[in-house]
Amino acid sequence: MYTEHRDLTWILSLLLLSGVHCNEWNVKYQPSVCAVKGSSVVIPCSFNYPKEEKVQRVMWGHGSKDIFDGPFIFDSASNNQSPVYQYKGDKLHNCSLKINPGKHNITGKYTFRFTTKSPAGKWIGKEGSTLKIVDLKTSVINTSGHGATKEGDSVNVTCRNGCDGADASSAFIWLKNGERIQEGPSLYWRNISLLNSGNYSCSLKGHSGTTSGVVNINVEYGPKNTSVSVRPSTEVDVGSSVTLTCSSRANPPVEKYSWFKVDDGDIVLGENKSELHFREVSIAAGGQYLCSATNRHGSQNSTMVTLKVKAHFPYIIVIATAAAALLVVAAIVIALRRCKEKRAREPEADHEEDQQNMLYLNWPMPDNSTEGNPCEGDKTETVYTTIDFNLKRKSNTQQQTYSHSNDEGAI
Repeated sequence: MYTEHRDLTWILSLLLLSGVHCNEWNVKYQPSVCAVKGSSVVIPCSFNYPKEEKVQRVMWGHGSKDIFDGPFIFDSASNNQSPVYQYKGDKLHNCSLKINPGKHNITGKYTFRFTTKSPAGKWIGKEGSTLKIVDLKTSVINTSGHGATKEGDSVNVTCRNGCDGADASSAFIWLKNGERIQEGPSLYWRNISLLNSGNYSCSLKGHSGTTSGVVNINVEYGPKNTSVSVRPSTEVDVGSSVTLTCSSRANPPVEKYSWFKVDDGDIVLGENKSELHFREVSIAAGGQYLCSATNRHGSQNSTMVTLKVKAHFPYIIVIATAAAALLVVAAIVIALRRCKEKRAREPEADHEEDQQNMLYLNWPMPDNSTEGNPCEGDKTETVYTTIDFNLKRKSNTQQQTYSHSNDEGAI
């Protein structure tokens, strides 16, 4: 506690003349005050003076300003009061000052001065009170020990105001993506999910401007909702263009895609491409397809989609015509081959059959040059001939040809 005057001799003489003891004049501060950035703060202060004195004027000074003559950040004698500095005390013993931060630099030393009616009634607490401004701080602890936050981990987020010994007494509120969600010094998830991803911050209750820095909770997970879409449609005409697209939600994003055709025994059609493209689809391309999406946290297969390929009318005609032509050519070749084989067998068969159906006869031929009875001791010439009993029916032309070719003497 110090007096305003620098001349110690003059101060002592003044006190002796007034009969005032030094311990009757004083200002008491809290030496250090801590406040969160963006919040209003009150600097506690009290002052004393002799009972016979009456306080007329109270003032507050800040920083390096002249604490004796001003200018002052607050002066009860002035009509121009600042919205930043509000005097919460009185002219009796309370000299507390409330500071609203705004955009001003409010850190530093604050001192209080008061005056009374008597000429010697001027006092200032030179020791002052020092104001420190700190930020709210958030910290994230993954109790599962993973470097990245994975779905299913246990995560704890804590808010601290940075002032020594103030954590326990502070009331905090939590905000997610700027919206208030709950109160308390911390957030805790025993089994965190992707729904908990977001930007989190904390604030002092009752001080909306005291928002901490933002901490991002990024929950990683394996592929989900894996599916296959087909464009333009799952039913297309042969020769048209078709694209199959594999989509999946994952964090981090899908690193590998694999395509399978189920009809062909899960044949791998392609990897590392989210699209499977057919420029001119064929009938053979029809069937069931699925894709698999993979990242560092796992894989997931899609459900199967069926691609139907329809042959249009001209295509059917071409196929049918080609098939018919092949059948005709095959029939002709088979018929010619059978005819050739039959002709090769016919001479031998006819010869054998003729031998089986032949009947040999001896027929005496009379000599027309002689008269008389041919049976009486005359020699006769024997002529041999054959009679063909052909069991096969011949055509008229064949019969005519056969009759003309025989000897007229043969019966």
